[in-house]
Amino acid sequence: MAQVFSAYLDAGKSDRFLLKLAEHWKDTPVEDIHAESIRRAAKKIYPTANEPTWNRQVIKPTQAAINYASGLGWCPRISVKRFTENPAVKTPATVQWVRAFHRQAVKDNLPHLGALCLFMFATAARIGESCRLTWADVDFTSEQATLHLFKPTPWSRVAHLPSEVLDALERIPSNRKLDEPVFGYAERGSVRCAWNNVTARAGIERLTPHCCRHGFATEMLRSGFDVKTVAEMGGWKDATTVLRTYAHAIKDKTVTEALFDTPVTQRKTKRRIRN
Repeated sequence: MAQVFSAYLDAGKSDRFLLKLAEHWKDTPVEDIHAESIRRAAKKIYPTANEPTWNRQVIKPTQAAINYASGLGWCPRISVKRFTENPAVKTPATVQWVRAFHRQAVKDNLPHLGALCLFMFATAARIGESCRLTWADVDFTSEQATLHLFKPTPWSRVAHLPSEVLDALERIPSNRKLDEPVFGYAERGSVRCAWNNVTARAGIERLTPHCCRHGFATEMLRSGFDVKTVAEMGGWKDATTVLRTYAHAIKDKTVTEALFDTPVTQRKTKRRIRN
């Protein structure tokens, strides 16, 4: 399998998730790897994860690498049954929650943490992307930031920075060396404790940093933006993922009023008059 992954990468394929897979399979002969052994490997590599993670980070990339090798004539193609996914409704951060968090972080002399929260909500950045953000990635003039899913890889995107986020970034005490992390955190684990403390002191619901990404998608969809635009702006590779995960955000039982071209507010007014 080591040769399979090497050839896969040499062909310019994505290296996302491959490090742990290579460590797991090592020099296992590819002919000894079967569909069920891949499913078992998913649970072994990520024992505390759930079905979507097992599918995305083990089954999909392992199958892709083996089938690429099949195209080279090294082995037969393989098909692996995915784990059944039952995504739960995500709890999204709201703009009110984010602002309350930011205010408390500033009171606690943690302006960088407050800015981190605003930044993730406004850009749909993952916590790992945010921790990797350096001052070289921030352009105050163009009001943009370049996000890197994994450095160094071509997996990057440019996100717009609203004025509220720019103000928060400008208030972070820093000499702004180009290679310095903007938010001062080395990785996601170092954020957790301070994040939970600020949440508790602010007296708001305990949400994780990832809920800011959920909030981005939810608010964008509720504001009427189409799924494809939300996926592109938020860094989702597949619009169907956004639709499947956040469909609840665009459910509105009053949409059938459009059939009769009667605004909801006008209908409610007429109903009050009749009563």
